[in-house]
Amino acid sequence: MKTIGILSAGLMALTLFITGCVESPAAKETEVIKPTVSEESLGLRKTELYAETTTTSSKTEYIHAAPGTSTKFKRAFQDAPPMIPHSVEGLIPITIDNNQCLGCHMPAMAKMVNSTPIPKSHFTNFRPSTHIIDGHVVKSGVVVENTSSEQLENVSIVRQGDLVGARFNCTQCHAPQSQGNLAVENKFEADYTHKSGESRSSWSGVKLMEGIDTIKAGN
Repeated sequence: MKTIGILSAGLMALTLFITGCVESPAAKETEVIKPTVSEESLGLRKTELYAETTTTSSKTEYIHAAPGTSTKFKRAFQDAPPMIPHSVEGLIPITIDNNQCLGCHMPAMAKMVNSTPIPKSHFTNFRPSTHIIDGHVVKSGVVVENTSSEQLENVSIVRQGDLVGARFNCTQCHAPQSQGNLAVENKFEADYTHKSGESRSSWSGVKLMEGIDTIKAGN
């Protein structure tokens, strides 16, 4: 019995020793880990993150130069819609019946005032005339069973003398540029596929389907 008592006392002492070497959960909860990266340094905003009283955005300042007095922007990439380099005050909003952009950018006038002419694509109607006749979809006079054909046989290409109605809203693709301070400097350099790519479109209208990838029937 004496031997058992000594053994039990030894085991209790060993248990207390091991317990004392292990950090308690309470100690872990009170431990403070200092962040190595602050929340403020993670983004472009360097002001208080949890309040708006000390934060103001950069003012959007569009170009005030009158049409014909500004410097053209390089296109962002080959065939990108050119940006508007001049003031648009008094020119917008644009409607299908009132579009003052046409006064300088119609091809004939553009040559006289040295402006960017509206390209041939804007005088080409790619939308087939579509009607429902006797329950069938008829495009350009032909009954079409599959209106979402991957062969693009339903594409309509019709040249016309006037600006296509679908192209009347110039500011849908062309926009003036803000002169505000950039939070991050833009170092992008375009790699144009044509020599005059920074100022002119490559699409001439000679090969109307050039560059359009179609899936041939049976593939």
